[in-house]
Amino acid sequence: MSARGRLIESDADLRALLSRVRRIAVLGIKTEAQRGQPAIEIPRYLERVGFDVIPVPVYYPEVEQILRRPVFRRLADIPGDVDLVDVFRRPKDLAPHLDDILAKRPGAVWLQEGIRDDAFAEALLAAGIDVVQDRCLMVEHRRLAAG
Repeated sequence: MSARGRLIESDADLRALLSRVRRIAVLGIKTEAQRGQPAIEIPRYLERVGFDVIPVPVYYPEVEQILRRPVFRRLADIPGDVDLVDVFRRPKDLAPHLDDILAKRPGAVWLQEGIRDDAFAEALLAAGIDVVQDRCLMVEHRRLAAG
């Protein structure tokens, strides 16, 4: 049994998390055709500042690449480790992704601003996965990098 994950809330914990993250799978990423929407603009930002972004769209079955990177339909299909899963899904749409996230065993899951589901977070924490809820990864990265 792995150690319990941590609910990441303090600036110190957010900084520590971001310092160990290199590879980010973006669940619910949009395509370049949806420019201006957070689910493509935030991954574009993350890529620009040096993160390895792996697209995992929920829709767009015809799309094979996003941000010039191959698309994966399930987290479990991504080769190698994933440090963080950045989630762009409504709270009501999170549950169907739980088994896939648990199968991949990322270091942490980040639920974007406006996304909070305490039962979903608890299942991740119990599996040893750190969780951030209801925060924008880009806003927090910019804020903490400047601080």
